[in-house]
Amino acid sequence: MAAPSANPAHAFDARQHLAGLLRAALASVAPSQGLPDILLERPKQASHGDFASNLAMQLARELKTNPRQIAERLVRELPASPFVAKVEIAGAGFINFTLTPAARSAVVASVLAAGGDFGRGPARNGRMARRLQVEFVSANPTGPLHVGHGRGAAYGASLASLLAFAGYEVTREYYVNDAGRQMDILAVSAWLRYLELFAEPLPFPPNAYQGGYVREMAEQIRQAHGDRYVHPAEAVLACVPETDDIEARLDGFILAGKDLLGEDWSYVHSHVLSEQLADCRADLEEFGVHFDVWFSERSLYDTGMVARAVEKLEKAGHIYTQDGAKWFQSTAFGDEKDRVVQRENGIYTYFASDIAYHLNKFERGFDKVIDVWGADHHGYIPRVRGALSASGADAGKLDVTLVQFVSLFRDGLKVSMSTRSGEYVTLRQLREEVGNDACRFFYMLRKCDQALDFDLDLAKSQSNDNPVYYVQYAHARICSVLAQWDGDESTLAQADLAPLQHEREFALCARLAEFPELVQAAARDYAPHALAFYLKDLAGDFHSWYNAERVLVDDMATRDARLALALATRQVLRNGLSLLGVSQPMSM
Repeated sequence: MAAPSANPAHAFDARQHLAGLLRAALASVAPSQGLPDILLERPKQASHGDFASNLAMQLARELKTNPRQIAERLVRELPASPFVAKVEIAGAGFINFTLTPAARSAVVASVLAAGGDFGRGPARNGRMARRLQVEFVSANPTGPLHVGHGRGAAYGASLASLLAFAGYEVTREYYVNDAGRQMDILAVSAWLRYLELFAEPLPFPPNAYQGGYVREMAEQIRQAHGDRYVHPAEAVLACVPETDDIEARLDGFILAGKDLLGEDWSYVHSHVLSEQLADCRADLEEFGVHFDVWFSERSLYDTGMVARAVEKLEKAGHIYTQDGAKWFQSTAFGDEKDRVVQRENGIYTYFASDIAYHLNKFERGFDKVIDVWGADHHGYIPRVRGALSASGADAGKLDVTLVQFVSLFRDGLKVSMSTRSGEYVTLRQLREEVGNDACRFFYMLRKCDQALDFDLDLAKSQSNDNPVYYVQYAHARICSVLAQWDGDESTLAQADLAPLQHEREFALCARLAEFPELVQAAARDYAPHALAFYLKDLAGDFHSWYNAERVLVDDMATRDARLALALATRQVLRNGLSLLGVSQPMSM
């Protein structure tokens, strides 16, 4: 039989081939036995072959036979294969397969034929979930993004890219919280700082927004409109209650702004919203994070969607009135207490708009909705799912992933994340210090639901201890070798791979062959961190081989085979790094 095909549409899949052999053997050994899922894993020790199956142990109970005896019978009935060099039985009944050299190196031709599509999954259709929405970051546009938002951005962007590469149709969405009290607080914060510029100083509320960016927006308003929005401090304070309740006093300042400014309040509100949203967009774009949809919370109110969502729950019997407020019976759906959806003054709560927003997502026809939230929103999950179920929606279509907190370390010491003035370490500052690539890769070095310690010194170092440097250096090394060769890279797709005979070469081939399955598994588990781990392992396998074997040897056949392996490795590094939003430098 010919060597495994180099056509990417018919690329040799060792697992699939071996599973087929085992199914054929099982049909002979136990014709009436249903076909179980056949698992093939890579043994931890190379001496145990390339793949191992526990099929015999899976069948032992049903067949009421010793698993080793079952394994012996299965091995006897295995069809002959030109891709299998050896089959052995180990331990209690594991079946170990050793592939032929041609089968082990076949992945090189597959990678070179597929190029940037190597590992890409087929488009989803039929009953499988096909259209996915990933909503992430969605930070209130009330100030610069901080390093915690950065982790959510890196995770969400990598997850969306991974899902799209795995074959799903993905919409990336940012939910803009442009309605409600937080935006009013930002607007009044800027207005109070504006009044200070005209010698109308007021006791600045401690629970208002404190950062220097608020003063900058106040100066912008002054330059654009002069003293148009100035009102005496006495007039402002007249609206503020004398109380120790700082929230009530802050609401008084907001009321003062709305009453004294009248229609001009909307300008101040719109200005601070547009400034902070523009800054957020620019920050994310510079970080390589892009969105297909920026969904406005205000639109939910303007179109009546919030009112309709509450009315829907009310008609279904899940709303009751107490002390003039409307409450959703979320305890009936696993929440710790019932939740207000409309206050006694008629104002809807954030929860009400969140219900409307998620119902709108489902109305748009997504097969699965994935929310990326901060870890502090854990308790919010059951109430949102409960509201969806109560509204007649399929709450099973909503998946929520939680992103844990980030701690920065410098010189082994934890970095303070904020100051008394309200300034904190922003995503932009982090990017400027360590670079986008280090940010994107380091954010992926832990599962999203695990706290992350971000070592600033390591992220900036040019050493093999720095994981992003280590992976990028592998890519640059390959580029250097190919430049020294100075040949036509396209010819390497037809290179004879027979000279690849060393175990390090086969180990590197085996790692390359894992990439398509890794993509599917990481997409299924919403786990882009697995891709970062894989790239570190792939780079390690390459560096180990490169340090042990010369690539540009005198023998042309060996040289071309090794160049083909190097080129295939570079391609998979590129494919993986691209999914994580990390660049692939040609030199370092």
